[in-house]
Formats: sequence, structure tokens, C-alpha cells
Amino acid sequence: MISPILTVPASGPASNGSLAAALEGGAVLMFPDLDFPFSDFERRFTERPFADGKAKNVNIRGEAATLRGAAGTPEEQEALRQLLVRYRAFSKDLIARHLPEYASGISLAGTSYRPFDVDRRKMSWRRDDTRLHVDAFPSNPIGEKRILRVFRNINPSGQPRLWRVGEDFGSMADKFLPKLPGYSALSARLLAALRITKARRSEYDHLMLHLHDALKQDADYQAGAPQADVEFLPGQTWVTFSDLVMHGAMGGRYMLEQTAYLPVSAQADPDKSPQRILARKLGRPLQ
Repeated sequence: MISPILTVPASGPASNGSLAAALEGGAVLMFPDLDFPFSDFERRFTERPFADGKAKNVNIRGEAATLRGAAGTPEEQEALRQLLVRYRAFSKDLIARHLPEYASGISLAGTSYRPFDVDRRKMSWRRDDTRLHVDAFPSNPIGEKRILRVFRNINPSGQPRLWRVGEDFGSMADKFLPKLPGYSALSARLLAALRITKARRSEYDHLMLHLHDALKQDADYQAGAPQADVEFLPGQTWVTFSDLVMHGAMGGRYMLEQTAYLPVSAQADPDKSPQRILARKLGRPLQ
């Protein structure tokens, strides 16, 4: 089954649990009409990229919301920082209203401004985000947490954000899990001791990193796997567990993105997490 896109009008009632169930089941929630207005001054951030070009996006992190990767005058950079602070609050409010089950357990991570088109330059397959993949962080193990992301298309000229979504996580895992290398707790401890990773890499982190790479490296799977093209129009907001839903970014400029972490234990149904799915496939708890 291909990951479904579920439209959620802002005028509809707050979640009664069905949205969390859909999200945990592999859906992408699309909100077509949530209000996030720009001031006249802020509109410049959708007219040209205010980025220094050293990274693929501009972001803020932590309570201090320090801006990284931006370009422009001090006044413009502060306005962009405040825009990202406001988007972080917008994302938190969206989760509180439509996914209230998560509100007490969620923790917000980085907030980013992505003004550039999807990078289609020749690059390593590992860095090519047009290829179907699930998200995993090489240097930042997450263990018993989920990756929830809130995206918004802020393109001023009508250009959609183009994605493709793939088959359900379990079906994908059936194909790739038997091919993955085994986990070494000793290696994980060494990587953490050398500060190559910020914490010890769990077996789950190990498997997800290798799934990410195996998916991207398999040209036949990329071309022939079940998948569907999706367009997100300007003004639309979409939310998904990017560690569960296979996705590839195919095109579009000017987007905002909020990353959040949710403990598996805070899910409506922890058994739907990729952590528990992989454990069931292996027939034992993960290390």
C-alpha cells in the first residue's frame, strides 16, 4: 500500500484520535487552509534566497533560536529569525490542536527555511534526497524516539512542492531487512567514545541508517517500487513521520520545516512505530 495523503480542513473539528492513528499508520496529513501570514517586510524572504549558500537551508535550534546559514543585513537576518520562531510556534499549535495525544510528549528540534530548489546536481547517491528514503541521522542517534515533521510551502508564484511517496514501511522492510549487516554494540560504543555520534547508536539507529542507504542505492527499487507523485501547493501544510513514510523531494522552492521528536511510548499505538515493526520482523527485541 502506498502512503495515503489525508486532507484535514482547518475548519474541521479537533482530532478525536483518528488523525494520530492515520499518521502512525503511514499517512501524510495535509492541511490546505491554515493561516500563516507574512508581513510586507517578510515577503522578501520568498523573493530571493536569504542564505549564505554553505548549507542547503537556514535554521534555528534551541531556546536561544540562534540563526545559522542566513544572509542579508542584520535587520533582515533578525526578521528571518523571528519568522522561524513564529513558524515553530505555529507547528507547536498545530500539533496541540490536531494531535493532542502528542502535546505533552513532543519536543521541538530544528526549524528551517529552505529557499532553494531541490538539488539535482550530480552528487553521491547517499545525499540525493530525490530518491525514496526514510529519515535517519548518522551523527544523532534517536533510539526510542520518532521523527515528526511539519512542512509548509511558502512559494509566492504558485509553484508546488513536488514529492513522491512509497509503499508502507513493513513491505519495504521485508525486502531489505534480510540484506542489512548485523549490529555491533562494541562499534556503537566506540563511535560514541570518539564523538563521531552524539550518543550510542542503538540497533534501531543502525538498521535505519542501513535502510536509508540501501533504499537510495538500489536503482531498480527506485524505478520500480510502488510509488505516487504528490503536489503540495503554496499555503498548504503537511505533517508526517518521516522515519516511517518513504519519500523523495522532487522539486519546489521556498519551504518552511519543523522537526520534532516524539517518544515511542507517547504514541497512540507504539506497535505501529518502526522500532516495533523492525523488532517483529526480526522476531526479538532490538538491542
